[in-house]
Amino acid sequence: MAQILMIISAADTLPLADGSTHATGYWAEEVAASHKVLTEAGHTVRIATPGGARPTVDAISLDERGGVDAADAAAFKAYLDSIEEELAVPLDLAAVHAADYDALYLPGGHAPMTDLADDSHLGALLADADSRGQVIAALCHGVAGLLSATKEDGSFLFAGRSLTGFTDEEENQGGLGDQAPWLVESRLAERGADVKTGPAWSDTVISDGNLITGQNPQSSVTTAKQVLAALPDA
Repeated sequence: MAQILMIISAADTLPLADGSTHATGYWAEEVAASHKVLTEAGHTVRIATPGGARPTVDAISLDERGGVDAADAAAFKAYLDSIEEELAVPLDLAAVHAADYDALYLPGGHAPMTDLADDSHLGALLADADSRGQVIAALCHGVAGLLSATKEDGSFLFAGRSLTGFTDEEENQGGLGDQAPWLVESRLAERGADVKTGPAWSDTVISDGNLITGQNPQSSVTTAKQVLAALPDA
């Protein structure tokens, strides 16, 4: 069975446009639902963060402030509790190697905008994985982590590739709005990605070769299932 590395942000705050900070972390559904789909299919999922720091769940991803109903929030929390030992002691992102895995998976929450978007270790890992044709998946704000990957000439590794992520419309409707330090969709487009989006809050997943991206939390299960279909032994 496949070895999958889930790369989660270790940030718990995001600097806002006005200079203040916003408490954040990973989005519960994106980690819980994705991890469940991948492991229930029999694959091994290891978790890594920058510095091997314990990641923080975004509190609003577990209640109505994040548009999550009580039953779903309880289910996500229960699942996260069931993988507590893995979340408590993640691998150090700087010490992992693409050759040891069949796929990389980057869930979101606003936190990746703080640390993963410019993490040089992640950038090198993504470049290595892409050169090997390994599956690279990113979900919602997790696609911000793709921005860390550059070619030798400094250009964006995924320029010209079709992908999706949390849209400007969604950020303005239910995200941070004009307080966001930058917009994921716009930044990816500026770097040369071919950004494709579905309607706001729709389950939208885009596959381009080994690159699989999901638009928002609603796309978590479908993104993970696309990864299953793309794995070498699928």
